[in-house]
Amino acid sequence: MAERPPVEDRRLRVLVFAASLRKDSVNAALARLAARHASRHGAVVDLASMKEFDGPSYDPEVDARGDIPPGALELNRRLTANDAFVIASPEYNGSMPGLLKNAIDWASRFRPQPFHERHGLLMSASPSMGGGKSGLWALRIPLEHLGARVFPDMFSLAAAHTALSEEAIADARLQQRFEQNLHAFLDLAEAAKNYPCMKRAWVEFLGETPDMPADRME
Repeated sequence: MAERPPVEDRRLRVLVFAASLRKDSVNAALARLAARHASRHGAVVDLASMKEFDGPSYDPEVDARGDIPPGALELNRRLTANDAFVIASPEYNGSMPGLLKNAIDWASRFRPQPFHERHGLLMSASPSMGGGKSGLWALRIPLEHLGARVFPDMFSLAAAHTALSEEAIADARLQQRFEQNLHAFLDLAEAAKNYPCMKRAWVEFLGETPDMPADRME
């Protein structure tokens, strides 16, 4: 009897991490919550720590010598191994953390460029009443410049030091919105992976001409 060909694993693979080095970071707790719900939704989750991707400041001369830091190599490897990514990022002075921007700068030097055409979801948690959303708007800029398909709806949790536990968000309505946002992102990314026509729909959603190459940095 002829052997059956191996069944392709069509499950979505998602890298999830918080852009914080602090052990008790509320964004790390939010990332863990997202990872659990993504797994329950059927995704294969790769939960990482920012410490794995941290490294020295980007230096073009070091880059030219090929001395790529281990953190950059690891971020490139993990992005390449997954179909999509979720980042829970704190807000520092109205923007993204410097260590996250530095990691993105290093990762952008790889070819093929690992953020290009990968779907991404951004979220934040903050003790402030703004929830860290200003930092997410800043974070969208380099990711979209590199061709990432950043999900339009972002999630920000205000007063996170009291609103968030390891198990859930205290406010049931916010918990529901968190889950709906995450599930909508996962469904879109999974459809884009398994049904190529979804790529055309996403490009059209962004207002780009689908029958011409997008003007992206590669």
